[in-house]
Amino acid sequence: MIAYYALVIATCFERLAELVVAKRNAAWSLARGGVESGRGHYPPMVVLHTGLLAGCLIEPAVAHRSFVPALGIPMLVLAVGSQGLRWWCIRTLGNRWNTRVIVVPGLPLVDSGPYRWFAHPNYVAVVVEGFALPLAGSAWVTALVFTVLNAWLLTVRLRCEIRALCATP
Repeated sequence: MIAYYALVIATCFERLAELVVAKRNAAWSLARGGVESGRGHYPPMVVLHTGLLAGCLIEPAVAHRSFVPALGIPMLVLAVGSQGLRWWCIRTLGNRWNTRVIVVPGLPLVDSGPYRWFAHPNYVAVVVEGFALPLAGSAWVTALVFTVLNAWLLTVRLRCEIRALCATP
């Protein structure tokens, strides 16, 4: 389980790195006339993702869960793979990637990298990580709660993004 906790802690640092990138990219987008949408759902998103990481650390310890190789190893592979997909998305979008919904008028949709296959690959990474990371440590309550709440939040987020993209010339 020490390796699992190390992975969760590394994921916490990865998320902090994302926030640094997102802040820089938000400034870039806003300086070019970017318009932010969906500010209301952002705080619940931060709480949900923080809760995911906290649950991954707390649930296995409090519930005295042990590592189950038949579940943990495939979930570890999926969790690490989701990180790879996430950073591929970040690299592909470049300055346009953000944790917020900010659309710069006049920029075309990105259709390279993972976006050539589907519209929201970053959300695929979020969904996979949301169940895989906790299940790697046998934190099935965290996986279930995050998955249900994230499904609701992604519905709100996707509608917000679609409205923002349609409203921007």
